[in-house]
Amino acid sequence: MSVPTKKISDLFSDVKIGGTPSRGNPTFFGGGSLWVSIRDMEGQPVITKTAETISNEGARNSNCKLVKKGSLLFSFKLTVGRVSFAGVDLYTNEAIAAFEPDEAELSGIDLEYLSLVLPIAASGDTTKNSMGAALLNKDKILNLDIPFLGFDEQRQIAARLKAQLAEVETARQAAQLQLRDTRLLRARMLKAFFAELDTAPKKKLGDYAHISSGVTPSRDNDTYWHPAEIAWVKTGEIDFSPITEVRESISRKALAECSLSILPPKTVLIAITGEGKTRGRSAVLEVPATTNQHSVAVLPNETWDADFLQLWAQSSYHDLRELSEGRGGSRSALSGAQIQALEVPAPSKTKQQQMVARIQAAMTELDTLENSSKAALKDINLLPSRVLAQAFGH
Repeated sequence: MSVPTKKISDLFSDVKIGGTPSRGNPTFFGGGSLWVSIRDMEGQPVITKTAETISNEGARNSNCKLVKKGSLLFSFKLTVGRVSFAGVDLYTNEAIAAFEPDEAELSGIDLEYLSLVLPIAASGDTTKNSMGAALLNKDKILNLDIPFLGFDEQRQIAARLKAQLAEVETARQAAQLQLRDTRLLRARMLKAFFAELDTAPKKKLGDYAHISSGVTPSRDNDTYWHPAEIAWVKTGEIDFSPITEVRESISRKALAECSLSILPPKTVLIAITGEGKTRGRSAVLEVPATTNQHSVAVLPNETWDADFLQLWAQSSYHDLRELSEGRGGSRSALSGAQIQALEVPAPSKTKQQQMVARIQAAMTELDTLENSSKAALKDINLLPSRVLAQAFGH
């Protein structure tokens, strides 16, 4: 069955795109008007509160446009396809388009219906910015084709789709919960294993292992990066998994001139900065490499098996983050002195290796559960597009 379509430009004479008042003028913010960013739309189908507000002066001196209560809000940059409705008159930033109810009524388009079909119509027409994030622009939005049916039929389809998508959302939340439970179980399992060593002797890390850090060669000096000869690890690559390959490498000239040294395999890396989840993560280096200044390297030593030390650090992830947050200042970070002062269980290497074998066996079972949860979640995330496609016979 062929479903008639209309372009957004046939339905709306204009699409309101918001703006951001100058951050340099504090009087533009903190006023009485809601100002919506994409993060405000997450989990809030009807916007009645926002993280930030703006003043009348801020609205007048920016590209902000007043959006009427009842308007459909649609994110079209970075996070493309998030939808919410304006619960009050408000303003938005430049990553959100607004479709107002008066124009929708004149054009015979139900906004609830549009909120369901617009994200799927937009999904195939995005470009990407230099960081790989999806983007639309106003012209592309106006040019999107929307399945256009009679108003009553739109309402019927919207009601049916909302019920189906609600079931999908329930399944998605269940899969996410299972994935979180699996990860929580991993953390608890590690804690339980290392609790067995509560009575084992402990040694201060810096007294028995050499600890070093790296540096980032100047990006302005191309000869430091070409030819790419020596692996160079960034903190984003430290993620509890063995590091066998890296995304960037430096030249031998950079190694010689930038106070860098090659770290041998079985070095344990610990990320010491990062405002997201990175800070406190650890990994075993499995290839010779250098690092940047945002991690510390614990070189191979006679006291600790590398895999044992990394698993202990992984079990201490939240403790390390709490330790770093106690330093004060605007950004949390671990210091080299804090890493050196860590007291680590130090049973015999034979006992360490036996524990590693037990943990890795348990980890393998958890990996299977986690991969299964990830696969289920991936399939569930594809269901909304399939449900919408089936609704129109595609």
